[in-house]
Amino acid sequence: MAVAPGSLVSKNKKNFIGVPAPLGYVPGLGRGATGFTTRSDIGPARDANDISDDRHPAPKKSKKQEDEDDDEDLNDSNYDEFHGYGGSLFNSGPYEKDDEEADAIYEAIDKRMDEKRKERREKRLKEELERYRQERPKIQQQFSDLKRKLSEVSDDEWSNIPEVGDARNKKQRNPRQDRLTPVPDSLLAKATMSGDAVTSVDPLQQQYGSGLNTPYPGGMTPGMMTPSGDVDLRKIGEARNTLMDIKLNQVSDSVSGQTVVDPKGYLTDLQSMIPQVGGDIADIKKARLLLKSVRETNPNHPPAWIASARLEEVTGKIQAARNIIMQGCETCPKSEDLWLEAARLQPGDTAKAVVAQAARQLPQSVRIWIRAADLEVETKAKKRVLRKALEHIPNSVRLWKAAVELEDPVDARILLSRAVECCPTSVELWIALARLENYENARKVLNKAREKIPTDRLIWITAAKLEEAHGNTVMVERIIERAITSLRANMVEINRDQWVKDAEECEQSGSISTCQAIIRTVIGVGVEDEDREASWMDDADTFASHGAIECARAVYAHALTVFASSRKIWIEAAYFEKNHGSRESLEVLLQRAVAHCPKAEVLWLMGAKSKWMAGDVPSARSILSLAFQANPNSEEIWLAAVKLESENNEYERARRLLAKARSSAPTARVFMKSVKLEWCLGCNKDALRLLDEGLKHYADFPKLWMMKGQIEEQERRMDDARRTYQQALKKCVHSIPLWLLSSRLEEKSGNVTKSRAILEKARLNNAHCADLWLEAVRVENRGGNKSIGQATMARAIQDCPNAGILWAEAIFMEPRPQRKSKSVDALKRCEHDPNVLLAVSKLFWSERKVTKAREWFNRAVKIEPDLGDTWAHYYKFELQHGTEEQQEEIRKKCINAEPHHGEVWCSVSKAIANWRKKTEDLLPLVAKNVTGFV
Repeated sequence: MAVAPGSLVSKNKKNFIGVPAPLGYVPGLGRGATGFTTRSDIGPARDANDISDDRHPAPKKSKKQEDEDDDEDLNDSNYDEFHGYGGSLFNSGPYEKDDEEADAIYEAIDKRMDEKRKERREKRLKEELERYRQERPKIQQQFSDLKRKLSEVSDDEWSNIPEVGDARNKKQRNPRQDRLTPVPDSLLAKATMSGDAVTSVDPLQQQYGSGLNTPYPGGMTPGMMTPSGDVDLRKIGEARNTLMDIKLNQVSDSVSGQTVVDPKGYLTDLQSMIPQVGGDIADIKKARLLLKSVRETNPNHPPAWIASARLEEVTGKIQAARNIIMQGCETCPKSEDLWLEAARLQPGDTAKAVVAQAARQLPQSVRIWIRAADLEVETKAKKRVLRKALEHIPNSVRLWKAAVELEDPVDARILLSRAVECCPTSVELWIALARLENYENARKVLNKAREKIPTDRLIWITAAKLEEAHGNTVMVERIIERAITSLRANMVEINRDQWVKDAEECEQSGSISTCQAIIRTVIGVGVEDEDREASWMDDADTFASHGAIECARAVYAHALTVFASSRKIWIEAAYFEKNHGSRESLEVLLQRAVAHCPKAEVLWLMGAKSKWMAGDVPSARSILSLAFQANPNSEEIWLAAVKLESENNEYERARRLLAKARSSAPTARVFMKSVKLEWCLGCNKDALRLLDEGLKHYADFPKLWMMKGQIEEQERRMDDARRTYQQALKKCVHSIPLWLLSSRLEEKSGNVTKSRAILEKARLNNAHCADLWLEAVRVENRGGNKSIGQATMARAIQDCPNAGILWAEAIFMEPRPQRKSKSVDALKRCEHDPNVLLAVSKLFWSERKVTKAREWFNRAVKIEPDLGDTWAHYYKFELQHGTEEQQEEIRKKCINAEPHHGEVWCSVSKAIANWRKKTEDLLPLVAKNVTGFV
């Protein structure tokens, strides 16, 4: 290898030239010429989890630097008075087993302490988070009501929203449609004439030449193939219109102009068209070839012949299908399906011939004989075919039934007599024969049927129906009992559910005694003794839900014979008779009930009320007198007697009864009714005297205090009423109506501040009470403090988030645009609360959405029919927007529901002036007092 001479080698050459740069080297960093760094210098961005690039690793630290990092940080900035230095002071020391055990113990202690404080800490964090979200709601929550309004934006409005940053100009954004101008007739005529052929030489051509050159530059000689003649485009248009008129007249009526095309026939023709596309044809050819192969390899396989015929039928080749199926019948003459398919494919007369040939080949085939009868048109011919069939197959029940259906009753009875001889095990034939016979012969027929078929229950039930139809009800019970005994003797399992269904069918057919006998006989089958009462009550409810009233009545009757002293069953039976029976049946049942359960007060009261509603007041008094003898100290019976006398204007009798009740059975309710009677009759002094006497014994009964305060308010003695409420609140601190009455008294006197203070005190004693919060909000609203009312409502909803009355009030405190969103929030919190549903109904009413309002009113009254305010609003709504039938329907439903609750309803119904009014009288009064919508 040649070496370069020394004169050619530079003596000052550096040793790093041509050597790769070290890791982390930045050119110019030493002299400060670092410049700037671009994305191309550092490469693409990486995620924290990406694999690091080993081509440029970070420079390794020296051992000295690592030792310095491990040293403790003893600066003052890392020192705390309580915790000391931030790091460990003993990192440099060895980590031994004792240190590991100590760390484990401390970690266990920290974990234990953390678990003790975990629940409290999480609760505090949750409360702080909720408070923070309420103070600083998300942007999404602030615009939730606006986002809900997007559902009202139509498709056209949405499509017309301009795109953000649309840089197109006006012409591009609103392009105009292309304007097409029709070609004038003169231009078309000129173009046509330019191609006409000529047979003479133009004089100009003769003068200037032979015609090969035109006299003017740029011209061309007319062609030779274009026909000559003028074209009149107007006539062409007229001819086109005439042709269209002719086509329209062909399918239209000349008189009325209506179409005479049959749309159903046209659609049928379309459906009958077989799509002749390439793929379908190929599939059909493959199927035809495959079925042909099956027929050739196994000619005695009938399904192959049937499938081949149906393939040809689908493709529209009906004659080919008939030929194939007849060939199959010749090959397989004993195939029933082949003959039936051939009869289906052949036309009428040919089908009869095919069926006749099939009957000769298969005389024992029931289906072929039935098909032969169906092909006949005349009834006489059908009878002949069926009788011929019965000669060959006398034991076919289907043939006998088909033959009997075509005969009149006399001939049918003769046929059935022969049928039961040939088919003695057919229950249907025996029962059909029994129905056509007279009473004596029917009994004989059913007896023979029981001998032939001793294991069937329907024959016994038919026999019981027969006896009941002829008035022999005594035998019905015996027949059903003998049926159960006989079936058990023949090893037949008594299926309780089947017998119960038979009982329901008997009731539907009018055999009441039979259904009751079945219930009494089988109701205890398969039921344990300890489960009988509950099971029988469930059966009664099931019968009632199915509409089988007599079956349910039979269950109750049987249960009462077994459990004669059961108060629960007597009460349920009484309510059943009240809902589904007559007044006479109810009274008879109640007489038996009070004889077995004389201590059941509700039975006595139902009997007295039934007599009173029927107008028989003396009988009601006699029932109550008997009830007094059985229950001498019963509060309910005393009060019922007082109500009976007061409703019939016998006020002196009522007073005497109340006086006896106060002496013999003194209770708080007796004193309350006594005060109420005197107050309604206008005797306020006697009422106050009775109140003082009652409060001596029942100072903790809040209604007595309320009545005393209201009477004093009525007499304008506000100071006495105030003192009464103050004394009452000391005794009955948890009575919400007392707090409300005291607050309203102060508000009426103009002391709004004191009213507010009373409600505040009431909330301290009765936490989470929605009624008190609602009254506080209304006090502020009535005083004109709308902002304070809004703040109070917010606090109320926080304290009682599931109170429907608060949400209903909050909906109408909002401005009109925000009520809808507030109602959505209310429904999320209180979906099934009647007050919220009523508020939503009123909201739709205010927006004149009558149909939706009516739907929500119906939903509200179904959820809580006892809320009178809902009925009043619904009735007022129908008075404005409904018909007379709808108004009467609401009125009847309200009377049946007999509502007793509701703020406005109670204020009207419990007014002294309305104490004698009933539901039908109260409904219009309450409807006048309620506000339709705000």
